[in-house]
Amino acid sequence: MKKKLISMLLAATMVISLTACGGTQGNTASESDATAAIGTEETTEVAQSEDATIGEAVTIRVFSNLPDRTTGQGFVEQTLFDSYMAENPNVTIEVEALDDEAYKTKFKAYASGSDMPDLVNAWGQPSFLNEIIDAGLLAELNMDDYADYGFISGSLDGFSKDGKLYGLARNTDVMGFYYNKALFETNGWTVPTTYDELLTLADSINQAGLIPVSMDGSDKWPISIYVHDLMQKIDPSIKAEVQNSIANADFSNPVYTQAADLLVKAVDAGMFQNGFETTDYGTAKNLFTNAQSAMFYMGSWEMSMAADENIPAEVRDNIGVFMMPAVEGGKGTNTDIAAWNGGGYAVTANSAVKEEAVKLLNYMFKPENWSKLCWENGICMSAQNYSEYLTGSETPVQLEFTDIVSNATSVTGVTINDLGTSEFKTISEDLSQELAIKSVSSEEFVKALEDACK
Repeated sequence: MKKKLISMLLAATMVISLTACGGTQGNTASESDATAAIGTEETTEVAQSEDATIGEAVTIRVFSNLPDRTTGQGFVEQTLFDSYMAENPNVTIEVEALDDEAYKTKFKAYASGSDMPDLVNAWGQPSFLNEIIDAGLLAELNMDDYADYGFISGSLDGFSKDGKLYGLARNTDVMGFYYNKALFETNGWTVPTTYDELLTLADSINQAGLIPVSMDGSDKWPISIYVHDLMQKIDPSIKAEVQNSIANADFSNPVYTQAADLLVKAVDAGMFQNGFETTDYGTAKNLFTNAQSAMFYMGSWEMSMAADENIPAEVRDNIGVFMMPAVEGGKGTNTDIAAWNGGGYAVTANSAVKEEAVKLLNYMFKPENWSKLCWENGICMSAQNYSEYLTGSETPVQLEFTDIVSNATSVTGVTINDLGTSEFKTISEDLSQELAIKSVSSEEFVKALEDACK
């Protein structure tokens, strides 16, 4: 039944060197010289044939935003690279991996020079992709090559421009609240169904001496997505308007100010940890995995926490997830969610081994590779139909996210911070942080968004 549910959703809405032995020495001293000569020729022909199969040595340089190569998506990525090298012994894959913010900084340095790696991580969002496509940095891919790869409808839109495809999406990303079920049960807390209930819950958690929600405020984009998540709850039809607002520098729709006000209310309610605006991703996650916070606002790519043996079992085995609750008086419901297809890969246009890099990319996204490995290891939902890889032993978080997406009545798509230029992204995320620490008012926040578009 679960397979049928997911199949319906995916159809509707949206993964040594090998040394050939040169031949055995089968001749004996009694054999004639002629027979020995024939054996030598056959051995030479076999070796030549295998050399031709192995091909010339190729080194593919990969620039990745997945520095942890032993867990999560970095584990899957490295597993596929190792498999590819085993199957193609003439290929060496060299990986440079940095966390998101360091990655983006170095990517800019690469983009301004002439030494771009061959296969790079890319985000299928205008703020990241449009400028590098326009600069001619990415190779065009053949859309027809992926007809039977099972990509969810619309998942490659963010990697396309002017009808041309420049990259492949890794995941279906959903933003929500992870929560510690054991802490909730012990303290008699219930999952909130409205935003006011969430604010009340925050007060109860604070009284228990815990942090309600650990927030990565230093990187700023989680706060920006939080605001867009609230916009979706206030009025799901805002999805059709956000890009026009950016294009026309018009944020007069009251939804923007209302969502900003609700973020400020969360801060006033003590929703986030002290100093959240300087807390980085890893620290925010650790607050949750060490049971110092009852909740963690982050994306579905962190569902792998439930399968990570480095996390204490009392937390790992008790992770649940819920979406941003409905806003009182809003038009949205709990099934109007913040979801998009974000991270992925692209091949650089000037790569000296472009053809080989495309082969590697295509290998990674054969459905039985990325999509299967991610799902079976409880790591994330791929941007491809993964229904045939359901095992029956999924973690509760996997099943909860699957049900959430299956029952979604609307999705945000690419969030507001990533719908404009790279400059707008920086300004809008800075403004979200400033709003959260009350350096600007809600009205000033909206006015500054308009100014950033002019």
